[in-house]
Amino acid sequence: MHVSKQISEEWMRERANKLKEDVCGLFIMASNGILERMNLVDTIQHLGIDHLFQEEIDSALKDIHENDLASSKLHEVALRFRLLREHGFWVSPDVFNKFKGDHGTFNNELSLADDPRGLLSLYNAAHLFIHGEPELVEAISFARHHLESFNRRNVLKAPLADQVKRALHLPLPRTHRRVEMVSYMFEYGREDGHNPVILELAKLDFNLLQRVHLKELKEISRWWKDVSGYMGINHIRDRVIECYTWSYAVYHEEEMSFARMLFAKIVVIIALLDDTYDVHGYTSIQECRMLNAAIQGWDDSAVLLVPEYLRKFYEFILRCFREFEDQVPSNQKYLIAFSKTELQRLSSYYLEGAEWSHRKHMPSFSEQVALATMTTGTRPLAAGLMVGMSESMTTKQAYEWAVNSTDAIISCGKTGRFMNDIAGFKSYINEHKVTADVAIAKINELVEDEWKTTNQARIDHRDVLPVVQRLINITMAIPLYYSDGIDGFTFGEGIQEVLEKLYVKPIPL
Repeated sequence: MHVSKQISEEWMRERANKLKEDVCGLFIMASNGILERMNLVDTIQHLGIDHLFQEEIDSALKDIHENDLASSKLHEVALRFRLLREHGFWVSPDVFNKFKGDHGTFNNELSLADDPRGLLSLYNAAHLFIHGEPELVEAISFARHHLESFNRRNVLKAPLADQVKRALHLPLPRTHRRVEMVSYMFEYGREDGHNPVILELAKLDFNLLQRVHLKELKEISRWWKDVSGYMGINHIRDRVIECYTWSYAVYHEEEMSFARMLFAKIVVIIALLDDTYDVHGYTSIQECRMLNAAIQGWDDSAVLLVPEYLRKFYEFILRCFREFEDQVPSNQKYLIAFSKTELQRLSSYYLEGAEWSHRKHMPSFSEQVALATMTTGTRPLAAGLMVGMSESMTTKQAYEWAVNSTDAIISCGKTGRFMNDIAGFKSYINEHKVTADVAIAKINELVEDEWKTTNQARIDHRDVLPVVQRLINITMAIPLYYSDGIDGFTFGEGIQEVLEKLYVKPIPL
């Protein structure tokens, strides 16, 4: 049966509600078995319907954490490790010691090399490492070596073969969850012991949400057409779908529609500001200084400071923030003020970059990284992503984390810059007099360090994990845009096929 206009939304919702009850029953049935609960949670997360069962998943994870798993199977031990670390629970890497030989290294003699599923689970789990865990770095190297061998020899069957290929390209804890979910949805039905109830619910939920997302995309595209026409600036690039997709990565749930649209507009404003300083920094530094002075003033009267052709752009920024303030409840207005302050700071950093270009300043690698990180916009994004979230999530502690954090927010910015910063790459080559290959290896090493910091943030800030995880969702979306040397955000053709799967093509039921 294919999704068509004949299948009404009402029928889909009624059917989904019935299936939700059935899946709730599966949690009850699995309540006595840790392994069954682990597999159920993993499947539900991988198929993208965990937002429907948050209470059940939280309860299951608590039990999984409190009870040891007496298993000698690598897949099962690695799955428990990954599920718990993903949710901010501390688990020691010592759980993998039983798979090591007398010398403390992973043992080929224990038939590990003939266990592709176990190796894939180990490979994915070990990528949740934090600083000071060389044993997990070794686990990644060991698993990768054998998985690449399976890949080369072409001995694995689908769907495991496809999952191994994807993981070698990008391990599971670093994937855009909705993109991975679409791939997995076509694979899950071919797995032994798959549950058709869960699969049908996942397909229905995806298709229902896709209708919501497509409607929002049309709405934000109309908004963009109006505002870009009003501003009439030549250097503006049409990236509204890509901007919306950053927001979609942060929250895809239906009830987060307001937050998603507002966040997408903040991403648009940051992208426009970036373009404006980028284009004009080389030729008209005075115009950049005038624009920044007006943004710091943040008042209608400051429009006179702005060059005439940028005045409508400046008015647009002020109007957007006024609208945001009008739209949010009174107890969230401070978050809009926080976003505004962070945007002002971002403007100052953009100006500093423009000043460097104007003076032909050659920054050191560390200077380049410091400024490039601050110009990614992750601070205003961290402020903006809390707007529209429930009061139970946007607590005082969550706000303080967003204001003061030096971990996941900075790491998000650094990961983005390291994966898409030619200037930093050239700066490292010039400063250290090394080859391009050595510079690439160094920058990859720095990216790995930032992932460790990101993973650590889940454990360190488990009390505000719902907000921390939304920010980490941005980090997990970065490889979708900046991977294999392609800038898919600026030159969006590279991700068109992915966007069609997410927004346009329903999954056959």
